[in-house]
Amino acid sequence: PTSGRVTLDSADLSQLDDVALARVRNRQIGFVFQSHHLLPQCTALENVLVPTLADGDDATRRDAAVRAEKLLDRVGLKARLHHRPGQLSGGERQRVAVVRALINQPKLLLADEPTGALDRASADNLAQLLLELNREENVTLIVVTHAPDLARKMDRTIELRDGQLVTK
Repeated sequence: PTSGRVTLDSADLSQLDDVALARVRNRQIGFVFQSHHLLPQCTALENVLVPTLADGDDATRRDAAVRAEKLLDRVGLKARLHHRPGQLSGGERQRVAVVRALINQPKLLLADEPTGALDRASADNLAQLLLELNREENVTLIVVTHAPDLARKMDRTIELRDGQLVTK
């Protein structure tokens, strides 16, 4: 029998109040969705920095801006920092979303169909990027996908079959 407890970085999440849970979601968990959910009025750089706005410390925000630029450069978007989402391709928008999910150096990255809206080449590139960042950033990566090609690239695969989790 399981206790029903969920821990992240040794913290029992069931013992946290709403403010502390919000802080965990913002600082320790990164989210990447099939649809990037970028703010259309903000540049790529500004979109990446949105999760850092809750931190009131100016030095931390400056450090985040430096990190954002480095990560955007790492994903091939150095020349696109000041472009708005409407000026970016689908693959570029999804890379901005991945960087946004990583900006606060989360312990856990949850990706829901991150390649679902991309063409094959962009999907392959994004999958490779996720795997590289998983290793480089030492972040636990959980990907939910219907794409067999993406699933095969993961270190471990668990399939939901007839309502049961099955390890492959």
